[in-house]
Amino acid sequence: MQTTRPQIKIAPPGPKAKAMIERDHAVTSPSYIKEYPLVVNHGEGSFVYDVDGNSYLDFMAGIAVTSTGHAHPKVVKAIQDSASKFLHICGTDFYYESMVTLCEKLAKTVAPYMGQTKVFLSNSGTEAVEGAIKLARFHTKRHKIIAFNGAFHGRTMGAITLNGSKYTQKSGFSPLLPEVYHAPYSNPYHCPCGVSKDNADTGCTCSDYITNELFVRHFQPSEVAAIIVEPIQGEGGYIMPSKKFLKDLRKICDDNKIVLVFDEIQSGVGRTGDMYAAETLGVAPDVILTAKGIASGMPIGAIIAKTSVMTWGRGSHGSTYGGNPVCCAAANATLDIIADTLPQIRKVGQTFIAELKKLQAKHKVIGDVRGVGLMIGCEFIQKDGKPAADYVGKLEQLAFRKGLLLLSCGKSTIRFAPPLVITEAEVKVGLEILDQCLTELGDA
Repeated sequence: MQTTRPQIKIAPPGPKAKAMIERDHAVTSPSYIKEYPLVVNHGEGSFVYDVDGNSYLDFMAGIAVTSTGHAHPKVVKAIQDSASKFLHICGTDFYYESMVTLCEKLAKTVAPYMGQTKVFLSNSGTEAVEGAIKLARFHTKRHKIIAFNGAFHGRTMGAITLNGSKYTQKSGFSPLLPEVYHAPYSNPYHCPCGVSKDNADTGCTCSDYITNELFVRHFQPSEVAAIIVEPIQGEGGYIMPSKKFLKDLRKICDDNKIVLVFDEIQSGVGRTGDMYAAETLGVAPDVILTAKGIASGMPIGAIIAKTSVMTWGRGSHGSTYGGNPVCCAAANATLDIIADTLPQIRKVGQTFIAELKKLQAKHKVIGDVRGVGLMIGCEFIQKDGKPAADYVGKLEQLAFRKGLLLLSCGKSTIRFAPPLVITEAEVKVGLEILDQCLTELGDA
């Protein structure tokens, strides 16, 4: 088992990796992004191994998915035990213990701040988003949805309509879902309303666009079914909004009987050091959407909604594979592991941020370090303060060749979302590699 430092034996991509990439390009969709030529053979803990024998320290966890690390023995055993019994029976139509247990656990995690809830299990995060749109419209008998600039909610038609991060996610797919409107998202580092970073938590007025613009010039609040927001924006740049912004959204929804939906697909399941960012940030939504890290890599998501909101009737929504028994078993094991790991996540996250800020003092190319727990963004800038997009791409590639797996987001941000079981020693090793890369690359 790898415990200290990644080892690059053959300069990646090696011969086996090149052969696999050639096969891949011949038969897979050209829509795939493929960030860099990593061809995985297996993983263990915080390390990934490629087909040529190279090892990599993983700071991105398959986009915040492998929450308990790669091939955690308790998760693997839960999958094996479940698979040996039955693979499928359809939770929409029948009953089994692993599904009931998972729904009980998910409801319990949010009970302190959301009260009584019910749970719908999906295959993925984007399916949970689609379900939330349906649920909000059904419950309120309204049709308009408010989302945010910089948002990412998935790749299906309703989800891409909500997106506000990259035009490529929407281009060529119109017409999209009607009656979706976008508002500015609070970003203390580049505040749309001009408030300084130091005053953002008390002075942010980004939510005023909804009340002073949308509700005045475009439609009445009584037409809005839901406000759907990432409490910490993921694809948009790992942005921590001002605390006031989320509290303002809660008040707008309370005042106008609008459903407040938190998309916690990336920020949930322990990523912030609490089970959900709603708890970390002190604002309770009406609906939480979760997926990604919930089952350590097995495909499952969930809509967790207040019982007073989950009012759709029998047969009004379902999913053939949602709540698959093997995925439920993986999720149950994952949630148990994460619940015991939360103090460690907070501790390691504090070390991670502190060490990044030391690098920020050393390398002027780092403009901002932000985050909480193990959801951390590091934004890179040019000398004129503008986003250093090309620099981030070069950094990803160089780090990969040195054995560190990174992933970007936003215009010029590296997202640090490692497995939640990563150790402080592993974090420091990874940041030593990052320091070497930044020294080699110099300023943007």
